[in-house]
Amino acid sequence: MHDSILTYAKSRYLWIALALTLASLIAYIAHDPGGPPNGGTWLGYTLGTIGAALIVWLMLFGVRKRNYRNSPGTLRGWLSAHIYLGTSLILVVLLHSGFQFGWNIHTLAFVLMLVVIFSGFFGVYVYLRYPNLMTRNRDSATRTAMLDEVAEIDQNALALADGIDPKIHAVVLRSIQNTRLGGGVWTQLRARDGSDIALDSLHASLAERDKRSEMKTTEMPTMFAMVDFLAGRATDKQGEAMRSLIDLISRKKGLATKVARDMQYQAMMEIWLYIHVPLSFALLAALIAHIVSSFFYW
Repeated sequence: MHDSILTYAKSRYLWIALALTLASLIAYIAHDPGGPPNGGTWLGYTLGTIGAALIVWLMLFGVRKRNYRNSPGTLRGWLSAHIYLGTSLILVVLLHSGFQFGWNIHTLAFVLMLVVIFSGFFGVYVYLRYPNLMTRNRDSATRTAMLDEVAEIDQNALALADGIDPKIHAVVLRSIQNTRLGGGVWTQLRARDGSDIALDSLHASLAERDKRSEMKTTEMPTMFAMVDFLAGRATDKQGEAMRSLIDLISRKKGLATKVARDMQYQAMMEIWLYIHVPLSFALLAALIAHIVSSFFYW
């Protein structure tokens, strides 16, 4: 049976994290500092050292991901430990501070730590959810294969449109030009491809034509006039080509939607790192400032 990162090695790191938090809590309850609990007692220094060591070790996961040689432990094991020990930091640091906060560098370090941890929670969610969604969406095809098929459909659609009417060719060409797959992060997250302009226009025009049958052709918009042309003056060969063209555009729309959704899922799996990684370095800088100020100014 395949273990997820949360149940890796029978949830070994969950139990280690629970043991760490339980030991810290017991020590905190049993400790009598002779005043309000704070980071300046022997327990505060001990928990602070554990917390700082954990933060540095957790940041080494980025190095471990890129080092496939001579690295102890499996990457999945590191990730499982990264999640559970990172979560345990919340209680360890709270106990280290004695729940005392103010407008200072120490509280800033704590807030940064919380943002990093909770962005990590979102990362766990997307990595557990979106790979399965991507697999189902692709339906055994690769993104490259789907893009190649979209390009082939575009060429076939243009070839068909050439044999129907210049206006049809213009609509199909505009649809191809408006197909946007990829782009910036926001475009990928929206999963909009713009490939259905021609298809929607044709279907809408056919439906509208029935409602506006008494209008003169010269008064109709270009698309309505084009549909009337196909309905009234198109040859059998043109009508057959038109049906084939609509089938092609429908197929392209389905493929383009799959590609756009695939890019959306990948963007969701990556965008949280734009918060998690930079703030991790900000946390490290705040941690160093916290340690220096604690030893030299307290």
